[in-house]
Amino acid sequence: MADLQDDLNTPVEARGPANQAPPAIEARGPGQGPAAATPSQPDTTAAHDLLARHPVADGYCGLPQVLRTLPWYDLELGESSVEVDLPRLRAGGTGAQLWAPHVAPDAPVTTALEQLDLITNVVARHPEDLRLARCVSDTTDARAHGRIAVLIGPAPATATADSLGTLRCLHALGLIALTLTGTSWTSGDEGLTRFGEEVVREMNRLGMLIDLTGASPATATRAFAVSKAPAVMTRSGAHALNHHPDNVPDELLTALGENAGLCLVPCSADRTGPALADVADHVDHVRRVAGPESVGLSGTYDTGDAHPEHLTDAAGYPALIAELQSRGWPDTDLALLTWGNVQRVLRSTEFVSRAARQRRGPSTATPDLDS
Repeated sequence: MADLQDDLNTPVEARGPANQAPPAIEARGPGQGPAAATPSQPDTTAAHDLLARHPVADGYCGLPQVLRTLPWYDLELGESSVEVDLPRLRAGGTGAQLWAPHVAPDAPVTTALEQLDLITNVVARHPEDLRLARCVSDTTDARAHGRIAVLIGPAPATATADSLGTLRCLHALGLIALTLTGTSWTSGDEGLTRFGEEVVREMNRLGMLIDLTGASPATATRAFAVSKAPAVMTRSGAHALNHHPDNVPDELLTALGENAGLCLVPCSADRTGPALADVADHVDHVRRVAGPESVGLSGTYDTGDAHPEHLTDAAGYPALIAELQSRGWPDTDLALLTWGNVQRVLRSTEFVSRAARQRRGPSTATPDLDS
């Protein structure tokens, strides 16, 4: 609960001048304040107040893939071609966001490098609004100075081309999360191979988040056993409520909670349902099965997914928080959901990395280890 206590004492810098709304939820648009209740829209006044103190750490955004196809865009003034831009991030109360690089199957390393370069340059173009973050201290500092932290990841495991040296290079350029699916060492009923286990250990040493979205139960179970750091699922709902293949069955949610991991519930019509209440149902379910310290939020914006009503873009989070408040969620659990749980996982991963670097150097393992 140390993370929550830190959040309850929001730095003065994050509030701005006296009587000014915090930057994380400044304006909903010219001349607009927090949305009042209408017949079709929930009252989000209390939700905005909570997000001013505990902004959303959004677990997955596909914006980099969309921007690579746009010859011109303006994230500062608002961009109709995307679901995430600076005005909507502010209106939605977002304090941090994971930007997922797009990786093409025919040129995984090249496209991963191009996407890391694009993300770095986009963040550099907006120094007053965005800050590139690699660890928990970066996200905390960005929030304290009214900026939105951008973390690079997750990338699919294919981006490494089965090379730990490539993994280290991508991490050195800012990649902080990898999704363990789609390779010869992560697929099948056997779970992780010996080389796959070595990838997990190397990610622990580097301080990278292990994303198990879409991983087989055998792979996830083995990753829990091998990793010293908590694993995450960056865009997974509850399989008990929706049988999407990326959603998590209850037995894995229980194991995730027991291993201090984190399931980030997506705002996706396919994965959770077409209504805002459907997303809230998944959040409720994950909280009940895995525990309040193992549930977070993931917009999955700019991924091509359809989104539930009131959650069609990054400005929609206050409506979801208002729905959870109406269901009796205490502020302590909401603070964990929006900000605290992601911060805890980042901090734990960083601590594991420091200890691992003292025990071992860079691994030289190759897929031949499985021969």
